[in-house]
Amino acid sequence: MNAPTGLDLADIPERIQSEVQRAIQRSIKGVEYIASSGPSLGSTPKDILSVRGTMNLYHYRPIADEIYRVPILIVMATTNRGYILDMVPGQSFIEFLLKRGYDVYMLDWTAPRPEEKSLRMEDYVLDFIPDCVRRVQKDSGETDVTVIGYCFGGVLSLLYGSIFADGPMKNLICFTTPIDFREMKLFQNFSDRRYFDVDRLVDSVGNVPPEMILSSFEMLRPASRAASQVQLWDNIWNDEFVKSYRMFDRWATDTLPLAGEYFRAITKDLMWDNKLFNRTMSVGGRKADISGIKVPILHAVAEHDHIVPYDAAKHLIQMVGSSDKQEVMLKGGHVSLVAGANAIKRLWPKLDSWLGERSI
Repeated sequence: MNAPTGLDLADIPERIQSEVQRAIQRSIKGVEYIASSGPSLGSTPKDILSVRGTMNLYHYRPIADEIYRVPILIVMATTNRGYILDMVPGQSFIEFLLKRGYDVYMLDWTAPRPEEKSLRMEDYVLDFIPDCVRRVQKDSGETDVTVIGYCFGGVLSLLYGSIFADGPMKNLICFTTPIDFREMKLFQNFSDRRYFDVDRLVDSVGNVPPEMILSSFEMLRPASRAASQVQLWDNIWNDEFVKSYRMFDRWATDTLPLAGEYFRAITKDLMWDNKLFNRTMSVGGRKADISGIKVPILHAVAEHDHIVPYDAAKHLIQMVGSSDKQEVMLKGGHVSLVAGANAIKRLWPKLDSWLGERSI
């Protein structure tokens, strides 16, 4: 019998040996993966300025010789931890900003305790954010503050900016921020008022558990977790790949519960009545129409965002009242837009270019 064309029988032992060694290496690396805890995240040096309830305010220690006058306050999404913007050295958005000469603060969140189930939208928009802004002003000695909001942190920042339109917010940057909640298709189906009894849920469980929130995210791409685990196994001997996988997987599954009353307001005012888009939104009796926002604004959106589709985000720039406003569409997804190699090459330099001249 002749060997198949192109197959050298003399190579077979070597190829078998190569595959055996590959399998052994994969097994060794697999054991190392299970046994190790992964890289330390969120390690850029910082000081805690305030801890109050579910609110944490950090100030990152400046490292540049010259610092821009206007400090930055980053407002994180209430479902996620802030370390997505402070991964490891060389892959940290916070570190990048510090090296470029910005004075950086972050409003990060912890899980609300059972007794904090009564936290409302107004607690976030009329209390937590203004409190942090005042503390940033006092700590930095500056009146003006640039606000950066990530995902739903962008929604909270828009509500804050529309109510406090006369200041002290000098610039607003939003990352992947929804404005038309009709276009959040899966969440719309999930929270359909015909079937979803949000009052019963909140009255029964208090704070909305993180498992429910995480499941809703995973339903957007049902096979993504299995596919990513297969990809991990295929690349288990690649230390850089494994390091990156562990960082993003840890963050993606580190989901926070939501305070019950706050979740009730999100469901009714935004998901059901679409009040932000319809310009009928109010918070604590105060009108929150984003057309009242006049400050310079940049909105960064991702071309392949499965969590906040472009159709949900595209109206933001059109609806704000600013004359200095810009949308930037970049390749990537909801997370890779702001963190990882894609962000390092695309978003971070763009943001630095835009913000530098507006921070003097």
